[in-house]
Amino acid sequence: MNDKKKGVAVVFGGSGFIGSFFARQLIEVGLASYVYLYDNKRLVEQNSEFRESMIEGHSEITFVHGDIRHPIEWEPSEPIELVANFAAVHREPGHQDGEYYECNLLGAENVCKWAERMDCNRIIFTSSIAPYGPSEELKDENSIPVPETAYGGSKLVAEKIHQIWQAGDSNRQLVIVRPGVVFGPGEVGNVSRLIRAILGGYFFYMGNKKTRKAGIYVKELCATMIWALNSQKSKYKGLTLYNAAMNPGPSLEEYVNEIKNVAGISRYVPNLPSPILLIAAYLIELVAKPFGISHPFSPVRVKKLLRSNNIKPTYLVENEYKFKYTLEEALIDWKKECPEEWK
Repeated sequence: MNDKKKGVAVVFGGSGFIGSFFARQLIEVGLASYVYLYDNKRLVEQNSEFRESMIEGHSEITFVHGDIRHPIEWEPSEPIELVANFAAVHREPGHQDGEYYECNLLGAENVCKWAERMDCNRIIFTSSIAPYGPSEELKDENSIPVPETAYGGSKLVAEKIHQIWQAGDSNRQLVIVRPGVVFGPGEVGNVSRLIRAILGGYFFYMGNKKTRKAGIYVKELCATMIWALNSQKSKYKGLTLYNAAMNPGPSLEEYVNEIKNVAGISRYVPNLPSPILLIAAYLIELVAKPFGISHPFSPVRVKKLLRSNNIKPTYLVENEYKFKYTLEEALIDWKKECPEEWK
């Protein structure tokens, strides 16, 4: 137990996509000597063999079962130096509006109360770019958030809950990260679906080639969070809030072209009128939904592909963060790490 007494971190939502990468990164860079993954599902239940294998062999990482929607009774024996709150209901579509608020608001309140009880003065919280709302206009940390979804609204309120915690004591340090679409090995999300659609030959443009989609590779996101924590510790006090995205955010056409290049395929991608594809998506949904059939043509996802999330990471740029991955380099690394997701 002696090696656990300094640098112990707790990652709420630690079995999730970002949490599992961040936990390993904390150990590898020496920012924590021991990490607890607090989650209501183990890695083995997250349907990602890659992420499960990634944590295997790390005796410094331990799973703790719990649900942040309920008061957190668990108390570790060691002092906690860092809390990371990544737990959230986030997939759109996939949940009722109330579910986003129930998890994301109650979770924020319970995590902050727990950190206060544990006398931990450092929290890092992953919010989202969703509070900005979709827009063709370039937005950065100085833009006024205008969320259009329950997810975006719940994340904005959760930010305020964490800020209230930070304002309660001048010694407390809070980092709020607003990531774009986070992609990488074991993601099983938007970019994974895009890769499968392109490789499967069923992806179509809808007059949206130039639509910008702010995104960031999961390893880059973790690197920015480590950088922000270290920078805040040495230079800043109180609150740091920043966007985490590539600069500039790639267009949909750039994502598609790089995926084709990395996959080694040359395939024409049709450009069809969006009304035709939307009608087709609604018809597929009409047939599939009563039978509980899962499919990649959700009208909500089709609509999301038509609208830009044009976000600039001004804080990272102005504070001279050195980006480690271009879009091409990120996709190459992804394919190298997890080639089975590129078949």
